[in-house]
Amino acid sequence: MANPPTRSLVKILFNNFINSFKPRQLKGNLVGEDYFGNKYYEIPANSSAGQRRERWFEPTEKEAYNQEVTAEWEAWLRGRRKEPPTEQELMRNLAIMKMKEKNAAELEAKYGKPKDVAELPKNPTGMGSFPQYEEYEIMPGKKKHEK
Repeated sequence: MANPPTRSLVKILFNNFINSFKPRQLKGNLVGEDYFGNKYYEIPANSSAGQRRERWFEPTEKEAYNQEVTAEWEAWLRGRRKEPPTEQELMRNLAIMKMKEKNAAELEAKYGKPKDVAELPKNPTGMGSFPQYEEYEIMPGKKKHEK
């Protein structure tokens, strides 16, 4: 009868120690690009070296801090989806978004804003923005109309 292989703790520790000196992948693999021009990269996980998967994107404008990222790519970046979005999926969702914008513009042109909305006062600020009731004091010891 053959003896089953045994796992030596010293051997496992030694192998992990040697693997820790192996060079790590620093440059990511280009995974895809969206219609804004952002490029998405990934470094796959290497569990034998104890390294996690890394995902990031490079925006088209390096100094712009308000970059837009599509919902599909954001889900991939955050790890909510395993596979990156396909070009067909991105184009289909972009077409749906454009159709909704067009329909909203048509409805706005057809119905416009109600006249009552334009006559409403702007949001006041300060003490006047809070509701005031006749039975309550505004200043301690004084009624609403007393100053």
